[in-house]
Amino acid sequence: MRIVFMLLLLGAGLPALADDCEVFNRSSSSAVQPVVQHSCYSFTGMPAEAIAWSCSNESKAMVSSDKRRVPRCADGSLGRCIAPLTQEALANPEATGRDQPSTRPALPDDARVITYYYDTPSLAQARSDCERADGLWQAH
Repeated sequence: MRIVFMLLLLGAGLPALADDCEVFNRSSSSAVQPVVQHSCYSFTGMPAEAIAWSCSNESKAMVSSDKRRVPRCADGSLGRCIAPLTQEALANPEATGRDQPSTRPALPDDARVITYYYDTPSLAQARSDCERADGLWQAH
């Protein structure tokens, strides 16, 4: 009993497992606005460590992205896209679709990226991008 109590105390100080990735995009120019300003994504059909590699911070010339791992994507999204996961989408979750060069390792057929949209100036554009990438759009 004493050992179980000690293990619970030790575990209480550990950070929560982070399985999803929250993304905030901002532009360095008022002339270039990101299509999506706040989103969150998760993978299905993939090992848990895949999100760790994908959810690294990256910066682009005109639009920078701040990413952070979270236990789960928050409720209250405006819509979501469920799309096939490709090698490109592992690095950039917006790059979904079926085109995979045959020289890259195969992903499981059931691997998907689920993207939740919270703040987007053009929800119609986000939906169009989703459907063009062979994704299923679900409005909330």
